[in-house]
Amino acid sequence: MSMYDLSSTAPPNSFNLPRRLRRLADLAYNLWWTWNSDADRVFRFLDPELWEATYHNPVRLLRSIDRQRLKAVTQDRYYLDFYDDVIKAYDAYMAGRDNTWYALKHPDRLHQPIAYFSTEFGLHETLPIYAGGLGVLSGDYLKEASDLGIPLVAVGFLYTQGYFVQRITEDGWQEANYHNLSFSDLPVHPVLNEDGEKIIVSVDLPGREVSACLWRVQVGRVRLYLLDTNIGSNLPSDRELSARLYTSDLELRISQEILLGLGGVRALRALGYNPTVWHMNEGHSAFSTIERARELTAGGRTFDDALEKVKASTVFTTHTSVPAGHDEFPLWLIDKYFQPYYSQLDLDRQEFIDLALNQQEWGDTFSMIILALRMSDQRNGVSALHGQVARQMWSRLWPDQPVDTVPIQHITNGIHIKTWIARRLKHLYSLYLDPDWLDRLDEPEIWEKIERIPDEELWEVRRHLKRKLVAYMRERVRLQWTPGKVQPVQVVASGVMLDPYALTIGFARRFATYKRANLLLRDPNRLLDLINRPGKPVQVIFAGKAHPADEPGKRLIQEVYRQVKRPEFAGRLVFLEDYDVNLARYLIQGVDVWLNTPRRPNEASGTSGQKAAINGVLNFSVLDGWWREGYNGRNGWAIGEDRDHDNSEAQDIADADSFYQTLEEEIIPLYYERSADDLPSEWLGWAKESIRSLAPRFSMRRMVKEYISEMYLPALPEL
Repeated sequence: MSMYDLSSTAPPNSFNLPRRLRRLADLAYNLWWTWNSDADRVFRFLDPELWEATYHNPVRLLRSIDRQRLKAVTQDRYYLDFYDDVIKAYDAYMAGRDNTWYALKHPDRLHQPIAYFSTEFGLHETLPIYAGGLGVLSGDYLKEASDLGIPLVAVGFLYTQGYFVQRITEDGWQEANYHNLSFSDLPVHPVLNEDGEKIIVSVDLPGREVSACLWRVQVGRVRLYLLDTNIGSNLPSDRELSARLYTSDLELRISQEILLGLGGVRALRALGYNPTVWHMNEGHSAFSTIERARELTAGGRTFDDALEKVKASTVFTTHTSVPAGHDEFPLWLIDKYFQPYYSQLDLDRQEFIDLALNQQEWGDTFSMIILALRMSDQRNGVSALHGQVARQMWSRLWPDQPVDTVPIQHITNGIHIKTWIARRLKHLYSLYLDPDWLDRLDEPEIWEKIERIPDEELWEVRRHLKRKLVAYMRERVRLQWTPGKVQPVQVVASGVMLDPYALTIGFARRFATYKRANLLLRDPNRLLDLINRPGKPVQVIFAGKAHPADEPGKRLIQEVYRQVKRPEFAGRLVFLEDYDVNLARYLIQGVDVWLNTPRRPNEASGTSGQKAAINGVLNFSVLDGWWREGYNGRNGWAIGEDRDHDNSEAQDIADADSFYQTLEEEIIPLYYERSADDLPSEWLGWAKESIRSLAPRFSMRRMVKEYISEMYLPALPEL
């Protein structure tokens, strides 16, 4: 099977479509449609209500739609012309690899595939195999790799239950509910051999062999292969290995990571891939380096030779400065699962343990991030500040080098603009930027032309997007209220009283304590005074999940929710449950200000603010992660100073005061100030500066190109 032969991407289900519409099946099984805003309308137009009921899932839509409706559509000239245009664009895209940026820039490298491993991929709400920012970044990365023509192949898990569905009780406590996914309703292809049988890969776990079948997701030109252990040959307990994302059970966790690392390498081998670069997106897949070293030692190389070869072709990206985000396993667990590997690698136990030994006061552990750092030559953090923090954090691995020369670079994260930009804004940009602006997203000169957009047109789109957000929130409440699932106070807490014309602040992210979702609630009376001022109301929308095992994170949600319910706030504080990619789109497009309050320097990068910025939303954030690089004093606001604090309590006090003062003295007056033509002209000037200064610099296009030049090319063998 060749990664360049895209003819094998025929959909597994033809849906018994009319011949005139048969190509809808091709579109449904290729996520290209998710970032080409006209393509989704091909499905939406068929049955708008069913499109919403299926949660924007074209596979479910085509399985469920009335056949008479499809027959009627074949007589609709307008629809057929639109359908033909979309299919033409899709075919041109899929056939256009030879004209992509990578093909033109590096034509001699097209035959050298790059493997990309991640434990989660956030591609669309219809495929819930992601938990948060890491997965969304991975999904954006695949889309941009497709756009640029990178010969990338990706590996992850097809989780039977995906990530959990969040429900908030009347008292504000998070409940995690899991539901089995129906794979027949997902845009996934079973991977079969020439005899039509499922391709199976296996790994050895203590006392048994565990097997996984493979599923393929087509992401434009890029193939994503997903491991699934829910097959009959496995023990019932092993069938659950790929059921849930980020389990807190250590034995289940190490089994998953063995399957991702060892099984992922074996899957690519079974499919005929021989990657020349292996990119580990976080440390969850670090065992892949052990498997690759084992392959080489089995072929007669010494371990030292194998280690050097593996390191030379391996890229590792670390995404967190928070120790809790790094997987650590007790040494007895490593012995239990890896003892047979010691001799296969020609190592004794201590030599194997030393590959990832983390010596701590409370005991020694086997650290996945240390393993990844030791087994790679190309390493990076995800923002400039995070690179500094990572070099300091892991300098002990290079004791003979000054901290500033520790070999961990940084490439600041970015976003896939085509995925996250609002349709109305995309059309507005197309009117005033260059006609080919979507092909030049990382070029600053393109975005200089944002000033051409008349204030009244930008303001009308911004108002439209906020009205759309408020309408969506009210519809969510209606759907919950109808079956009597919520109490009246929860209806108010869910945003039914929001004003579509009030200054609206959004805070949506994972609820971890270092992200300080409660910072703005530190002085509730001061906040109460600010949001209830006559003629200048302010409203704040919260959303986000805590990991099911993160008790402090769940208590943080409860603290916020209890404030949201207070009658004094008059419905101007809102908490939206079950935050996902779909809700994220409404929020980053519809609010006026995007709030981020991490305890510096714990936010490695963050990307939600980048998504907001391209939609004309202004950032209001601690100078951490990407915002420390993006902030210029005219494109948003900073909370606190550009420095770290030794005392967390002192930092919280100072940052809370900075939040209240900036909101009162700068943000509220700027938003409500009107020019002679009744427009917030100065506010719109800031919005344009935000778009101009941030869009090219924090695009996924810039980011992927940097990975090519700074990480992949140095790891590729000489031609």
